[in-house]
Amino acid sequence: MTAPVVVDIEPHTESSRYSAVYFDFGGVLSPPIEELFLEYERKTGIAPSDLKAAMAGVADPLGVDVLAPVELGMLTEDEWVRRLHAWLTARGIDVSRSQREFGRQWFDGHGVNETVRNLALQLRRSGYRVGVLTNNVREWEPYWRSMVGLDDEVDAIVDSYAVGLRKPDPRVFALAADRIGVPGPEVILVDDLQVNCDAAENAGWEAVHFVDNSRALVDLSRLLATTSEDGSR
Repeated sequence: MTAPVVVDIEPHTESSRYSAVYFDFGGVLSPPIEELFLEYERKTGIAPSDLKAAMAGVADPLGVDVLAPVELGMLTEDEWVRRLHAWLTARGIDVSRSQREFGRQWFDGHGVNETVRNLALQLRRSGYRVGVLTNNVREWEPYWRSMVGLDDEVDAIVDSYAVGLRKPDPRVFALAADRIGVPGPEVILVDDLQVNCDAAENAGWEAVHFVDNSRALVDLSRLLATTSEDGSR
């Protein structure tokens, strides 16, 4: 069954300015990140502020960003959760409902952002190359990839744990452009974090800061309506 048309998109031609679109997973193809934190609180009783503080408490001694320990494979999921639990327990926070298989519990009950998934499929049908560029975790791969269901539909999936690089590192954009076979200036990133959008633009890409579906559709369709000759149709 063909996915529905999400928005009017100019088909890719030889004169198109852009040839590929990479979608972020968390907060773009997934539900909003804050929604995921709130649902985790309902499952475990751990408030988002406490969980975020624990994540920082694990990452800070390693000198890296909050989720980098697992997104770069510095720690296994099991070791990371053990450290999270130790940090929380030391501050009197109950972790009895928080499972060691964090990813399974985190993603349980959630579905893909169907609008964005259908957009990705529509872009492929319109002649664009499409990829997923995600900061993610080895042990979480079965959950998020089955949730998104794009393994056989996109041209490239670049996952931080697998390549040893994560956004906003400029090197990951060079690698991702190479993986999808398109020069950087012809690639668009759709991401919910402004820091990643800024990094993509600094690497020569274009970026759409994802705030909600409707705004992203407008911004992306506008970019895809430009040509390489004069910058506009």
